[in-house]
Amino acid sequence: MNTHHATPDSTQASDTTPFARRLPCHKVDATAPFHWLALAVKDLRKTPLLSLLYGLAFSLIPAAIMYVAIANQTHLTLLPAVVAFSLIGPIFAVGLYDVAWQLEKGERPSLGHSLRSVIRNPVGEWGFALLLTILMIAWMRLAALIHALYPSIGEPSLAQMMPFLLLGSVVGGVLMITVFALSAFTPQICLERRVDLMTAVTSSIHAVRENLAAMTVWAGLILACVMFGFATSAIGFIVVMPLLSFASWHAYIAVIATRRERHYE
Repeated sequence: MNTHHATPDSTQASDTTPFARRLPCHKVDATAPFHWLALAVKDLRKTPLLSLLYGLAFSLIPAAIMYVAIANQTHLTLLPAVVAFSLIGPIFAVGLYDVAWQLEKGERPSLGHSLRSVIRNPVGEWGFALLLTILMIAWMRLAALIHALYPSIGEPSLAQMMPFLLLGSVVGGVLMITVFALSAFTPQICLERRVDLMTAVTSSIHAVRENLAAMTVWAGLILACVMFGFATSAIGFIVVMPLLSFASWHAYIAVIATRRERHYE
């Protein structure tokens, strides 16, 4: 039973914000993300071919990013590209969320069923994809402006590069934190609940805020996995992508409250 030290939030019925309805959430321990990953490993073992197929398709994106950066010797664009990749990554996890959902219901996952998940809640899911795309474009424009701070001399010292590195890190970090809060539970909510996008986004931000310790650990694990994926020339993403997607579904089950208790392990 996936109730890893989960306690209900003080608002058991969904409440309303000035912008949208908000789904209630549970509070979980800071160690919960490790439990989600352990359950994700079990899911990967249950559906190895389908999971690795998605992982292989997904790994082509970071592989292309690295190839372009290295081939054109534009290493300065690699970090902005990695941030952009992280911004749109949640869009590609929906099919794997559907695989995890089918496992939860005791059904046999299929590629066709998971591919159809992208049209189950088209307004919410495509609206969320559009939101992340806009944020990615905004980041790429900001990265281009920040690049103007890069020293024009041939071999700049670390001190001369510091303004460029600090501003890029701060702006990229703020954007990634924002997207993490937006996307931690939004695509899962849109997939299963078929609610409007604002309700899903508001619920995700609220759940992250109520579980700061656990979600900080979870964000750190995601960052470590993404870094591992790039360190292995994107080969690691073949396994990393399914694991993170399945673990995100378990995070959703553990954190976002439902009227009935869910048993999925």
